[in-house]
Parts: sequence; structure tokens; C-alpha cells
Amino acid sequence: MALSFSTIVTLTGFYYGADWVLAAVGAEPLDGKIPEHRELHNVVTEMALASGCPMPKILVAYDPAPNAFATGRDEKSSAICVTTGLLAVLDRDETQGVVAHEMAHIRNHDTLVMVLVSVLLGGVALLADWAQRSFIHSRHIRRSGAGTALIALPALLLVALSPLISRLMAMAVSRQREYLADATAVEFTRNPLGLAEALEKIRDAGMPFHKATRGTAHLFIVNPLRRRVDEREGRFADLLATHPPIERRIQLLYQMAGVPYRSVQGLKGSSVQSLDKPE
Repeated sequence: MALSFSTIVTLTGFYYGADWVLAAVGAEPLDGKIPEHRELHNVVTEMALASGCPMPKILVAYDPAPNAFATGRDEKSSAICVTTGLLAVLDRDETQGVVAHEMAHIRNHDTLVMVLVSVLLGGVALLADWAQRSFIHSRHIRRSGAGTALIALPALLLVALSPLISRLMAMAVSRQREYLADATAVEFTRNPLGLAEALEKIRDAGMPFHKATRGTAHLFIVNPLRRRVDEREGRFADLLATHPPIERRIQLLYQMAGVPYRSVQGLKGSSVQSLDKPE
């Protein structure tokens, strides 16, 4: 029963997962009467042409936290959602960098991967929960001897750890796809500084997007929950972070542009070092 139910949930999520995510964040269609919305439409049109992808749906979420994400199971059903806070904070070149990053996710099929990861993560957690309950309440285990209990113990341990293992795998996938999307965005815009400066402004805003959840955080260009672990480097952060360190992403973009960069953390003695301008 658990397997059948999880299969139904997964298939439903495959076809309707993107709509669920957009509804969860309160995404709404563009309003052509608002200048920022018209500019966003023009920018998305440019990046769709640059990427060779069909024109995605464009939506906005009315929230002051600057952020954006893309979703959809394929290019034809894709959608890009940005917050009103992003449109208020960024200029046109910076908005173009963010949109190019999201178009890169669409062209690289990251949206399908991450929607499936979100749905499968929920399915694994559901299966693990049901399996754990069935083990604990099984009369067979209670009535059996110590030998059967020893065999059941590793199974119980695996069931208990499976949600954590699947979440760590999802985070690892998300981090690598963010680096790839940044590089692909530069390919579209030929302007690494646009995206770099956009990330700097999003970082400096430091505002959490309250409608986001742990299940959807990996979809955004920057973690909307603003967890400290996403700002750190090291093995522990690599395991638990949904995104690579934003300072490292900005540093790499400045390096692509051949411009020296000294991070705010670097000025305070962080492990993130400034870049020297190439000869």
C-alpha cells in the first residue's frame, strides 16, 4: 500500500509539481501596467532567444525578499518566478543575469531534476515512515526470538536513515547544478558582472522569503531560508547546504570577467580570498 501510494504521489508530482510550487509561493501573472513587469517580460524574451528555449511562463511573487526560481518538467511547461523585491533592487543588467541563470536551469533540464528530487524526497520520507511504523508495531517481531530481532535492527536503521540520505543527495545535486547554471548564464549574457552584482545585492539584502519551505529551498537562485550553513565552506557545509557559498559564486563570476574582487568576508579574514587581476 505504501509503495502504491508513493508511486501515485510521484507521478502526480511529475505532472503537477511545478504548479504546486508556484501556488505555494503565491505566484501571479505579470501585470502589463507595471513598468517593472514589462521590463521583466522583455528580459525573459531576450534570454529565451539567447538560450534557444521556448518562452517560459513569467510570474511574480509579491514579497520584498529578492529571489527567483525556475520550475517545470520540460522546456515547454517551464516557468520563471521572480519576487517583487528582486525587481525593486536590481537594475536591468542584473535582472538579466538572474533570468539567464534561471533559463540555464531550464535548458540544462535542472527544473525536471529538482522537481523530481522534491517529489521523490517526500515519497522516500513517506515510505520510511510507514516502514518504520510497520516494523515497530509488527507482532511478528515482538513474538520472534533474538535472531530475528538482530536481522530487523539493520533494516530499521536503514529505514530511519533513508530520509536523511536522500536529502543529502538532493542537496548535493542542487549545489552542483547552481555552479553549472551560473556558468551557462554567462554564456547567454556575455556579462559575468551582471549576475555577480545581482548576487551581491541579494546577499546584502539578507531577507528570508517566508513562503519558501525546506522542500522548495533548493529551487531558488539563493537559499530563501537564509541559513548560515549555506554561507560556509567545508565538509560539514557541503553535506547540509542546498546552495554553494554565495561568496564563492560571486568570486568565480568576477574571475570570469577578469576583475579583482574582495569579498566582505575576505576583508574580515575569511577563507575566501580576493582575486588578483590577470596580467
